[in-house]
Amino acid sequence: MNLPYSLSFEKRTEDYPRWLPAATSVGAVIVAFIVSGIILKLIGGQPLVVGRFFWNATFGSWPTLSDTLVKATPLILVGLACTVAFKMKLWNIGAEGQFYIGAFFASLVVLVPILPPETPKVIVLAAMMIMGMIGGALWGFIPGFLKARFMVNEIITTLMLNYVAVLWNNFWIFNSWSDAGFQMTPVFPKSAWLPRLADYARDYRAFSGITLHLGFIIALAAAALVWWIFKYSRWGYEIKLIGDNKEAARYAGLNIARNIILVMMFSGALAGLAGMSEIGGVVHRLQERISPGYGFTGIIIAWLAKLNPFAVVLVSILFGALIVAGREIQPSGLTQLLQGIVLFMLISSDVLLRYKIRLVKSSSNSADLSTATS
Repeated sequence: MNLPYSLSFEKRTEDYPRWLPAATSVGAVIVAFIVSGIILKLIGGQPLVVGRFFWNATFGSWPTLSDTLVKATPLILVGLACTVAFKMKLWNIGAEGQFYIGAFFASLVVLVPILPPETPKVIVLAAMMIMGMIGGALWGFIPGFLKARFMVNEIITTLMLNYVAVLWNNFWIFNSWSDAGFQMTPVFPKSAWLPRLADYARDYRAFSGITLHLGFIIALAAAALVWWIFKYSRWGYEIKLIGDNKEAARYAGLNIARNIILVMMFSGALAGLAGMSEIGGVVHRLQERISPGYGFTGIIIAWLAKLNPFAVVLVSILFGALIVAGREIQPSGLTQLLQGIVLFMLISSDVLLRYKIRLVKSSSNSADLSTATS
């Protein structure tokens, strides 16, 4: 059976409109929710009821919005970490491991301890932030150096280092740092806790039950910093030039090897800062499972945001909502299903950036029509 119309794919020869990347990302999310709703209906669920519950559980009140923003905080930082690397066509799949090593290094400030117990809170938190970034940067340096010096595929090295990081943490928390034999360290002193709005509930009743902590402000500041680097700094220009055309960058005299190492270290530092914010603002100790896959989710976030730092913030809030809703919505795998569909739709939507899609009249039908009229 011949259809009257068919789709024509024409490779773009000019730049696509500036609004198109954002439109495709938003469209991917909308289509993902629609497809998820259809699947939910097919298995006997009620999509509208689930959607209403999703909203109430994530954005419906100040406490639930606070929980969503708390979950979004590490996602913003790992999303930025992936964005920085991807901007230079470096495929850092190791933000998860850099997250764990950042948490480990930040914990050293308290568990060794590097600073004495009477150290003021401001200094302790600053030291934890610096140590978290150093840990993540060192974990990013390894694949960066191997890529720059020996052209070792960074996808493989960063992916494998994720497992090393998790096992390294487990070695310490299962042994000398274990709290009474459990897979976690003792609770950190309050001087190592990031301030939360709930801490000021005595003076401001409106803050009661609001768990949002200082890490969210740090994440927003990091997004602004990454945006400024890309927009105004010479280094940001070098990153984009190397990512767009490595040969042209080499011809212009840029040190590509050095930039590979620096970008991977900066990417790792951001992911390490995410690890610090999680142990300092949420769990207040180093433990076995401090990440439900933040580092891997950051990859989706970076692509969905089209490597725009401020869009990373918005997409991270969406995925933070998915994590919060996942604790309440049944069936429990629905949010993971939605994440998977979002990723699939996102990858599929890239076709719109590479090709113009037109609806054209089928040539066979046109021929038949001309024959009939003659």
